[in-house]
Amino acid sequence: MTERKCVRSGSLLSEIASPLDVAALDESLLPKLALELRDKILHSVSRNGGHLASSLGVVELTIALLRLFDPGRDRIIWDVGHQAYAYKILTGRRDSFDSLRQGGGLSGFPKLSESPCDHFGGGHASVSISAALGMVSAREISGRKHHVVAIIGDGALTGGMAYEAMNHAGAMNRRLIVILNDNQMSISKNVGALSYFMSRNLSSRWMRRVRREVADFLQSVPGVGEEILNLAKQSKKSFKTFFTPGILFEALNFNYLGPVDGHNQDKLHEALSLAVSNDSPILVHVLTQKGRGYTLAESSPGEYHGVSRFNLLTGKVKEPGSGEESLSYTEVFSSGLCELAARDAAVFAITAAMPEGTGLAKFSRLFPGRFADVGICEQHAVTYAAGLATQGMKPVVAVYSTFMQRAYDQVLHDVALQNLPVVFALDRAGLVGEDGPTHHGVFDMAFLRHIPNLHILSPRGQGSLRDSLATALSLGKPAVLRYPRGQCPFLESRNDFRILAPGNGEFLRRGKEEVAVIAVGGTVIRAWEAINEILEESGREVTLFDPVWIKPLPEEQLADLAGRHPFLLILEEHVLAGGFGSSVLEFFNGQGLLGKCRVVLRALPDVFVEHGSSAELRAKYGLDKDGFKKLILAHLG
Repeated sequence: MTERKCVRSGSLLSEIASPLDVAALDESLLPKLALELRDKILHSVSRNGGHLASSLGVVELTIALLRLFDPGRDRIIWDVGHQAYAYKILTGRRDSFDSLRQGGGLSGFPKLSESPCDHFGGGHASVSISAALGMVSAREISGRKHHVVAIIGDGALTGGMAYEAMNHAGAMNRRLIVILNDNQMSISKNVGALSYFMSRNLSSRWMRRVRREVADFLQSVPGVGEEILNLAKQSKKSFKTFFTPGILFEALNFNYLGPVDGHNQDKLHEALSLAVSNDSPILVHVLTQKGRGYTLAESSPGEYHGVSRFNLLTGKVKEPGSGEESLSYTEVFSSGLCELAARDAAVFAITAAMPEGTGLAKFSRLFPGRFADVGICEQHAVTYAAGLATQGMKPVVAVYSTFMQRAYDQVLHDVALQNLPVVFALDRAGLVGEDGPTHHGVFDMAFLRHIPNLHILSPRGQGSLRDSLATALSLGKPAVLRYPRGQCPFLESRNDFRILAPGNGEFLRRGKEEVAVIAVGGTVIRAWEAINEILEESGREVTLFDPVWIKPLPEEQLADLAGRHPFLLILEEHVLAGGFGSSVLEFFNGQGLLGKCRVVLRALPDVFVEHGSSAELRAKYGLDKDGFKKLILAHLG
């Protein structure tokens, strides 16, 4: 039996060096610990940015887990992982928590190499039960007895992979604990029939009425009614299970326990203790409040899901943009799509649980009948769009670049193979900063440009993005629009839409120097700034070419550049292997042009880029203005 630790005054967190100290705390101190955890999370995230509301909501659940499970022995897996901040603090990372998401500091997600208490890396949704089941199988083979616990949010439970894993787990019928953190939110409010079903919990007025009416009816049956009622109350297959989400999980051969108040330590301890004693798969349904303990996050949990640095008192971001030039790429895409949808009733927008993050919230308000949030189901989103396209609609699937990785087969098989006019708007293409390797959108060109029928555009700024969007919708073929995170430069002073000729790029500056720069997407503005500085300092004018089109390549213009300039410098915020530069080399090799010029590629190396600010990461890999300037000057001789 663990000896209970009593702390009379001062900070509880200062007394906690390991999870064992949490287990040793007296129960009366747990509310104080929860308060201190929320305070630390709030102050750190307000300085560094991060995933706030989800982590605030699971503070009591995290404490309850560490009172019953030892992460040095038991396997605890957090789905997605952005709600694991309290877990990090209580598992030996308290003193380093202020380095959260900073270069060289703690990751914003669980990370195998960061702590022995992190048993699986997170970042994408719906993976925890699959990983946990793999650990269960390994445990059974080894003959060990530790527990395996997966904590999955109800947003992640909209993803089909979670049900594939539960189906397998039910068939295996081995000891596994799944905790459903039900806050009725993923990033935005959950959608769909599953979310509605999950919200029918025992505390609802509807459920209380049903229970009362059934009990009254049974008691009115002469002779046997009271006996049947008592039996129903005791039975696992009772009307409690039938009228709550338990029926869904029981059908998958999981025992069901809940719903449980996720902010009540006694109730949590009782439920988790029952789960520990179970010898087969069990799901504990825990009700939590996203943003708990911070009033602004409680009232707007979606807005405080992922935040930049902000003022704790006002909740406002500390570095707001201002004016037209400060619009983000996401905002420019959003306004452009709404304008085009107003002109064309066939335009239809789809998101995978991220209407705010992808800029589609405005579209959903203006055109509710032409909008769908399918939940965290990228594969379904793509094939759903394909179905729409067969019926004359013009679907636009807006998703982060990193999440499109999950729907590769659907893009290839269901859209491109059938040559259907679906537009994929890939936000966050390039380095995304503090979210790190699970979120950097630096692979999309490599896994998309080899797919037949697919057109790919990479706009540089506001006018270019608007033109590219209008062009993609006009093609009548599969198209990808990729654009970075952050502020969108206002390089063109117009607000109309132009239709771009496929395979035709744009010269932003023509020079007579031996060096020509080819910059892709978000690198254009930094290359432009570097070339302007060189011009001001030395009078040497360097050619700058924006290909705009990743596929089809602007072949005639590239061949002309190869004939005019001994050095071609290709700049892209993407992995080197399979990127735009690779496609140029393939083209030049096929045309015998490699002997005419030297092609120098500046891209990301064959590594998973860690977290840190985007500015730090670009400087590290020579992808900022100074890095481009140094590269150009070196080849100017």
